[in-house]
Amino acid sequence: MEVEKAVKTAHHPESTIGVDLGVTSLAVLSTADVIANPKHLERALRTLRRLQRRAARQCGPDKRAREKPSNRWRKTHARIVRLHARVAAARRDGLHKLTTGLVREHGTVVIEDLNVAGMLANRRLARRIAGVGWAELRRQIECKSGWAGGRVVVADRWFPSSKTCSDCGAVKAKLRLSERVFSCDRCGFVLDRDLNAARNLAALASAASCVGTENTPAGNPGKTRIMRATGTVTGRPAPVGAGQLCRGNSGRSGHGFTHFLNGSMSEPV
Repeated sequence: MEVEKAVKTAHHPESTIGVDLGVTSLAVLSTADVIANPKHLERALRTLRRLQRRAARQCGPDKRAREKPSNRWRKTHARIVRLHARVAAARRDGLHKLTTGLVREHGTVVIEDLNVAGMLANRRLARRIAGVGWAELRRQIECKSGWAGGRVVVADRWFPSSKTCSDCGAVKAKLRLSERVFSCDRCGFVLDRDLNAARNLAALASAASCVGTENTPAGNPGKTRIMRATGTVTGRPAPVGAGQLCRGNSGRSGHGFTHFLNGSMSEPV
């Protein structure tokens, strides 16, 4: 069956909003709005630990001995599965409400390209980072912005949004994670750390800088282009026999960009 979906544009197509993601608060917007972290997983941990201890004392499945689990273990395991599903559904519902509100009100949304896999290596914060669902939030914003005809700007991973002063533009050399209030050494501007980062992200959309890239469809991400170059895409010197054919990916992470090396590139085959 074919269904025609009505396209709803943003209420303020010309407005831009920056979204700074965090753990203490789920998101801080450039409009000074703070979205609290619901902490669905933390609230369910007490019940989850109790059920897992109960399941550990019961007769579970054993592949080596070819033993089947007991009926009591099956009931306990079913309760654990339902608890995980309830937490995931509550998290997904909150993210849908947040992203829908952002896309309906603003025409341009600026987010960060966070290294979530690297952050999960921190054993002290891994569970809380995994519980907020940053990747799902970004996916929903990109998907819903495409439906509404909006624009999503993804800041570069190394863009110093927290270290940059949103008033004068000065960049700090170091800023510890424990410093929750940003204080500029040049102009004396004082502001909350997350709100300062959100304002810098919002200003990135209108700034002519290469650190922000518009997230537009790249066609076929797996398409391969053949180009002639004297160097590699990463900037390293080419191996012996410069001028050989090099293969580069024309689409990556949703950004349709083409690599130009030394100002020469052959036509795609």
